[in-house]
Amino acid sequence: MDSYSLPPCCARNLQESPIQALSAAFSARTAECPGTAGFLQASSSFEVKDSTGKVCIIADLTVAFSVEYKSNGQKEFAHFFLPQNATVEPQSSCGEGNTSHPVLVLGFGAGHALSLNFSEYADKYQVGELVFHYNLSDATLFHNSTAGEVRRMSHKTIIQAYMGTKYRCINSKHVNMKNVNITFSNVTLEAYITNGTFSINKTECAEDMVSTTAVVPTTSKQTTSQVPTTSQVPTTTPTAAPTASPPNPAVGKYNVTGPNGTCVLAYMGLQLNITYLKKDDKLGLDLLNFIPHNTTSSGTCDNTSAFLNLTFEKTRVIFHFALNASTEKFFLRGVNVSTTLPSEAKVPKFEASNNSMSELRATVGNSYKCTAEENLQVTDKALVNVFDVQIQVFKIDGDKFGAVEECQLDENNMLIPIIVGAALAGLVLIVLIAYLIGRKRSHAGYQTI
Repeated sequence: MDSYSLPPCCARNLQESPIQALSAAFSARTAECPGTAGFLQASSSFEVKDSTGKVCIIADLTVAFSVEYKSNGQKEFAHFFLPQNATVEPQSSCGEGNTSHPVLVLGFGAGHALSLNFSEYADKYQVGELVFHYNLSDATLFHNSTAGEVRRMSHKTIIQAYMGTKYRCINSKHVNMKNVNITFSNVTLEAYITNGTFSINKTECAEDMVSTTAVVPTTSKQTTSQVPTTSQVPTTTPTAAPTASPPNPAVGKYNVTGPNGTCVLAYMGLQLNITYLKKDDKLGLDLLNFIPHNTTSSGTCDNTSAFLNLTFEKTRVIFHFALNASTEKFFLRGVNVSTTLPSEAKVPKFEASNNSMSELRATVGNSYKCTAEENLQVTDKALVNVFDVQIQVFKIDGDKFGAVEECQLDENNMLIPIIVGAALAGLVLIVLIAYLIGRKRSHAGYQTI
């Protein structure tokens, strides 16, 4: 089995319904298909830069393909995933004004390519066209294929988001074309980037907006905001009653030691926010602050991934960090949460995970720092809130943080006093000029006797 084909134990006879089989493969559990659950959840991260090295497109996503083809006169189906070692092809571009638009071209295998062609209109950007080239002569995927040519399939407008926001879609989005079905999931995507990283604000896809619970914000401090979609899905589930927010958690100091010394160094306050269903079918809210001196830490790491495990009482949070070798940046790829809820909960044991994140990103050798509160969404029922965070992964010299890369929230907070100060300075200058002009005119009004 190659690195991106579907494991045999998850294969289906797809002559009847390829979409159903592909969906079944996505939902396969470890017990049914040992060793594949982690693979199915994995997403890949890609960036496009302009000639000056400035990032203009970032895409973290999982893509599954189902392709119909002929083999010895019979209809067959090939099923495979976009591999993590797919490459950003030279045809990728940031675009040039009105002459060309941004495009992300991902190449993989023996001549296969997936292209996302972006365009903008009004206050939105979109994937105006999705193009998939597949090579039927690739015997690894298309066994005994009758044809041997490269075929091209395209589809119009599958993704839309507001300018200055990242597009986020955890649930599956299916794209159906002739002989080809493509399924996107765990997608975080943004084009027309101006600050070199994902925007704080996000546009959520319609598939994710169908939710039975509402997450209650933990504090009145600045949090990641969400741009509303054009359509809203009503829900009859009651929301959790407002509760007083606890104080910000104390900052703990945690580290992980690997074969070559310290591989994770983290300072942060940690808070867990869980919405749950109570026995009376009302919603409850559990807010838990980790107390550093009662929190135990452990973890493992290698050259491309690192895990930080934090346990407080009956609650455990596992942070999974990964390395993007092409951009030489580390980032938070996943968070796993397990805890015991209050006795009023209908289901006392709670577990949640998200393995398609792209947060806390910084260059290897530098540290990521953010004074503002950041909300890491694990699921629609679970948030992990981090406060006063500073973290560095993989390359750490002398158990000390490297150069700091500030988060966008802190940069925005710094801009506010600068703008206010500049406005006040301008006002003082205007008053002074008006005063001097007034004095000059008053002196001109007197005559010498």
